[in-house]
Amino acid sequence: MRTVTLVQSIVTALVVALAFAARAETPADFLRSFEVAARQEQAGFTGFSAARGAAFFTSTHGRAWSCAACHTRNPAAEGRHAKTDKPIAPLAPAANAERFARTDKVEKWFRRNCNDVLGRACTPAEKGDVLTYLMSVR
Repeated sequence: MRTVTLVQSIVTALVVALAFAARAETPADFLRSFEVAARQEQAGFTGFSAARGAAFFTSTHGRAWSCAACHTRNPAAEGRHAKTDKPIAPLAPAANAERFARTDKVEKWFRRNCNDVLGRACTPAEKGDVLTYLMSVR
């Protein structure tokens, strides 16, 4: 009887662990989500571009800051917040596996950072271009 209970406990723990692993998000998951939204928003959407993402990342868009102002021109390197000088972990997923792993964090930081850089929310196409660029950085 004890062996059965132990086996049931182990099986239950494995099922729970697999369920969490199956729900883990990756940069590719976010890219697919941005693509669905971009196709709904733009009839002529043709895909994301790392080149457009790099240009977006380094441009100020008529405001004081660009993404690179805090994240550096090399998103695989540690950055520093332009105002507080607080360290910022690398943004490129290849350099920091924790980036683009949780919906709540991705939504929070795109909302804040797009507002700082653009003065508005980023479009799904802009998010997809930036993420495509960041995924290309090694």
